[in-house]
Order: sequence, then structure tokens, then C-alpha cells
Amino acid sequence: MTQHVRDVMTPDPVTVEPLTSVTAVARMMRDQDIGAVLVTEGDRLRGLVSDRDLVVRAVAGGGDPSRTTVADACSEDLVTVGPDDDLTVAVHLMREHSVRRVPVVDEGHHAVGIVAIGDLAIERDPDSALGDISAAEPNR
Repeated sequence: MTQHVRDVMTPDPVTVEPLTSVTAVARMMRDQDIGAVLVTEGDRLRGLVSDRDLVVRAVAGGGDPSRTTVADACSEDLVTVGPDDDLTVAVHLMREHSVRRVPVVDEGHHAVGIVAIGDLAIERDPDSALGDISAAEPNR
């Protein structure tokens, strides 16, 4: 049976404006137990910032996290999928572009979700180490 991205994606992604500080985004990620947020300007998807992006691009760069914005830390060269795309499309794009998360956009290019490698592991290989870890409760 064909599965679609909508069947495994996390709906209603958390979004922030480009001028949001990385400190605020880091707190948001902590409080909501998420590893990425989408950066939007109005209705336009501008980028994706992950917890790793915050560390590598913002903190390790030596800047002041309260003054560094997500626009400075986010990935802007995005690949996206649609909610009705087959899961194999998401897997192919993740592999081809070496990414772990892909924004899901509707026909109007509005962000409607995120599909992560962990979501795919839970769905396609729940007994794998990644599937097992991804399905576990958050470790606080």
C-alpha cells in the first residue's frame, strides 16, 4: 500500500520570523521537545533551523546568541515535499541532499508540516535502532 508524506509528517510546524533570536528559538525547541523550526516571513517559507544549526552556526561561531537571529543560522536552500507525495519521494530527497528533515508544503507553498528521518524510521522500520530511539519518550 502506498503511503503518503501526510501519513507520517508532524503537522502544524512551529514557525518563527527571521529576526527571532537563536536564544528564543533554543528555548522554544526545549519547551516543545522539537529539533527544528521553520523560518517564515509572512506566508513565505524562508528556511529551516535545527538544534544542530544553532550550535554549529550560532554558538560555535562565537556570536552572542541573544543577538544572533535565526536568519543567520538557518538553512535557506531547502528541498520540500507535498503532503500527497509518496514517502519514497521524501526518502529519495533526504538521501540525495543529505538532510534529516524536509518541510512539507501545500500547493500554495505554505508550510503544513515537517517530515523527519525519525518519522520515516518509525513508520518503515520500527524495530531498527533509529526507529526504536525515535519512538521513545523524550529524555529530559
